[in-house]
Amino acid sequence: MAEGIDYGALEEGKYVNYWSLDRTLQRAVRRAYGPEEFDWAESRLEAFGELVGHTVAENADVVDDHGPELEPYDRHGGVQNFVRYPPEQLENDELVYEAGIVADAFEAPPGRDEPMPHTHFLAMLHLLSYADAGFGCPVAMTAGSALVLEKFGDDRLEPYYEGLVSREYDDLIEGAMFLTEEQGGSDVGANETVAEYDPDYGWRLTGEKWFCSNIDAEGTLALARTPDAPAGTDGLSMFLVPHGDPDEGVFTKGDRQAFDGAPPGEAVNDQLYRRLKDKLGTIAVPTGEVEFDDTPALLVGEEENGFRQMVEMLNLERLANAAASCGIMGRALLESKVHAANREAFGQTIDQFPLMRSDLVEMAVDYEAATAFVLETGRLFAERERTERDASGYAEDSDPDELEDTYRLLRLLIPIAKLRTGRMAVDTASYAMEIQGGNGYVNDFVTHRLLRDAQVLPIWEGTENVLSLDVLRALEREAAHEPFAQVVTDRLETVTHPALAEAASIVESEFHDLTAAMATLAEEGPEYAQFSAKHLAHYVFEVFTAALLLAEAQRELEDGTGRLALVARQFVANELESRDARGITSGDRLPLEAFDAIVRYESVDEEGTLEILSSA
Repeated sequence: MAEGIDYGALEEGKYVNYWSLDRTLQRAVRRAYGPEEFDWAESRLEAFGELVGHTVAENADVVDDHGPELEPYDRHGGVQNFVRYPPEQLENDELVYEAGIVADAFEAPPGRDEPMPHTHFLAMLHLLSYADAGFGCPVAMTAGSALVLEKFGDDRLEPYYEGLVSREYDDLIEGAMFLTEEQGGSDVGANETVAEYDPDYGWRLTGEKWFCSNIDAEGTLALARTPDAPAGTDGLSMFLVPHGDPDEGVFTKGDRQAFDGAPPGEAVNDQLYRRLKDKLGTIAVPTGEVEFDDTPALLVGEEENGFRQMVEMLNLERLANAAASCGIMGRALLESKVHAANREAFGQTIDQFPLMRSDLVEMAVDYEAATAFVLETGRLFAERERTERDASGYAEDSDPDELEDTYRLLRLLIPIAKLRTGRMAVDTASYAMEIQGGNGYVNDFVTHRLLRDAQVLPIWEGTENVLSLDVLRALEREAAHEPFAQVVTDRLETVTHPALAEAASIVESEFHDLTAAMATLAEEGPEYAQFSAKHLAHYVFEVFTAALLLAEAQRELEDGTGRLALVARQFVANELESRDARGITSGDRLPLEAFDAIVRYESVDEEGTLEILSSA
């Protein structure tokens, strides 16, 4: 059985292998992948964990102090839209993309006959976000743009798709998603950008985009309204708006490097990058404002189907946001463990004090819960995407009804994954700063960057309120509560071990109450449903995650190990168990008794698990 990790032997949460130290992620990935896929991926994830824990993490600290800069005009006043990146960011770009973070999910990597599932992309993004969640934004949008072009592209768009999924840096392009306009943020249907047909080229866009992350991406997707299209989202079409002059072909990373400095103005498309935003965090990704003025663009898919196509990208982006949240939580937790194991006060390291032990257990359990939920949702998403790649739309052994149930379930789980983990990342990063005290508040330590970067995660791809309304729509339009109820029931039916009986009973009771709450909202008017939507979303997360952790704990106990049983029991106590006097009078000592197992990953067998639970 594996020994616990000695965090006192580490100086900081950098210059380490993030994969090797994160046994939570290892367990979740092993479960989410198929056996053959995990065998192929394990050594590569270990190598990637080493890469991001050393070079990428070191470069990320430099980039945070010296981020990209925009030079919109050349010395003669001509538009050049040149974004100057620090060399450390360019090095990270090349290392991460050539590691296959995007390519592996779309093109068969070396040693395989088919692409890896999207769970592999999410796992790599999780690890990357330990080092730099800001850089995770362009990576995620590159994958999202590739997904859209894979589904809706044509021959004219094929060179852009090939650039998005390239494994060679010189042939690579990045993706972006320009949705937000000044008058229409979450209200995408209010967007005013228009598209006019040009018989000599295709389409030309006119309008302004207000919050454009990865502003100079060659594979940018944007929404615009064609003439006579209806109002609202139903009238929006999708277009690819290249950074470079589309008449000159795809403008790759290699093309950019061929210029000594900024490319000449005639090499770029007819648009203006007005300015970069002075953001709180995510400095690695340049975010700015763009003016389209009769800008050449390529139609993606069918007219007036743009928003529905964009939702395909948005689903992956929300999962990527959740994976990035988990990565920040993982890094914040690692920094906290290392600091607590080294910092001495009153004659002992602070991780020996009951208060700190309780805090670290709470942080570790939150991280375990978030990772489990996101990877399980990612597994379902990957299964559906893999099936859709089959020419007939269904794999030979697929049940169409089961696939429909998966879609309905994802409509519920994806917004909740993003909603809950974004908030958890902020809370975890904030408390990691507090654990380090004054040092955590100054720029010499990474916690300030983790907190600044985390603050955008509840905002990107939809705020908590927007996501909560999406949850209501999933329940109303897709009856998503039906497959949800079946999955939770199936999981709980597998939980039979005595060590899990008390927790399982609590979850079953809360599941019954959640079902009643869903029924109540279905009967109430829209005002009351909206008022309760956010509470409902968090409730769904807690019940689903508890059932997931308990089912996994059952399997581990059957294999003779009990750490996850302790995690599951603590999660249920934290989120679902009703306790008199806030639990103060309960005598519960589980965080103290289970500290080494939960925080340090010290092995505990079935007998030891029962002993801890009985004594706690």
